Amino acid sequence: MKIIVYPHDLGIGGSQLNAIELAAAVRDLGHDLVVFGRPGALNERIDDLGLEFVAAPEPGKRPSPTVARALRTLADARGADIIHGYEWPPVLDAALAMRGRGRARVVATVMSMSVPSFIPRSIPLFVGTEEIAAAERTAGRRRVGVIEPPVDLVFNDIDSDPGVADFVRRHGLTGDRITVVSVARFSRELKLEGTLAAIEAIGRMSRSVPVRLVLVGDGPARDEVERRAQEVNDQHGEGTIVLTGQVDDPRPAYAAADVALGMGGSALRALAYGRPLIVQGESGFWKTLTPETVDAFLWTGWYGVDGGAEYGVEALERELQPLVTDRVRRDELGRYGLGLVRDRFSLVHTAELQARQYAEAIAHPAALRGAAEASALMRYSGYYVGKRFRRARGVESTDDFNSRPVAGRNRESGR
Repeated sequence: MKIIVYPHDLGIGGSQLNAIELAAAVRDLGHDLVVFGRPGALNERIDDLGLEFVAAPEPGKRPSPTVARALRTLADARGADIIHGYEWPPVLDAALAMRGRGRARVVATVMSMSVPSFIPRSIPLFVGTEEIAAAERTAGRRRVGVIEPPVDLVFNDIDSDPGVADFVRRHGLTGDRITVVSVARFSRELKLEGTLAAIEAIGRMSRSVPVRLVLVGDGPARDEVERRAQEVNDQHGEGTIVLTGQVDDPRPAYAAADVALGMGGSALRALAYGRPLIVQGESGFWKTLTPETVDAFLWTGWYGVDGGAEYGVEALERELQPLVTDRVRRDELGRYGLGLVRDRFSLVHTAELQARQYAEAIAHPAALRGAAEASALMRYSGYYVGKRFRRARGVESTDDFNSRPVAGRNRESGR
């Protein structure tokens, strides 16, 4: 098969990293593959994996006729069988590019915590959790499957040395404290609440337990995170909260952790280093991965929703206390998580599944025209108008489809 993979951007992030690593694994199964998109920090990872890259033009508004024309030209030149868009802007660009054309099949992956209703329902859709897939089927989407975030266990190899000693030295991570690590973007939707709760919880715990929090990342909420971290350091001592900034290769951070905090793909990559994991969610959700909690995470994804943000600090302290004080328990849960990621989330296994789904899309093509496309266009128009209205009022969300996750809506409705 000849495949074009189109991530929504190439900045550091879980969806786009999954797209790139899965593309290389599908390539290694014997398929022709090219990555299309705007250049960014992850171009280095594309180069490391030996993937071909074709730069997209500046998009302007999304979907972008300019990008669609470039994508159509590339698909024609390569004789593409599949155009795989990750998140809604690439999917709509691809649908526009292939409208009324017979060869390349468009498929979609949405790794956000909910799916835009304006993605045409005729397009095969892959999501990251069984819960989101069930919600989409209930909403009337028939062509939906689950691709759980894969982990490249060769790149994220627990037995390799990704530069831990240098990372520890650079950030002053002396061996006198238990190191709790979070690798996450500082976004206001989905992440900020938990990041601030973690800063507060570690500050409080540091009064009685030698513990530190290492925050690896950057993003729109950086100033707020930095301000709160400095307040905690002023109160409890420098080095209680350590901010590393953006790190293009976070493997040393995962390997340096005694305990990992995270959600989604970042949580799974932490498991690859044999670290116990506390899963972060919203509304005060924190839960340790154990044999007793794993089934819930396999349903909702590596995320959850609880009773309210005001309970988050205490909830995290409850989960952290037995881990920071018990080395045996940390080792036991670290081994459990490593076994889980090796058995279920390996990149090779996921690539084989993805290739089968590509073949299914080719065998049963979607028609990107007619009533389904018109209905999707109407839903997008409503979304666009609403977004402009919210922007004018100053209440626009920067990440609409992580701001009201399926898991949260299900909890509100009692499902």
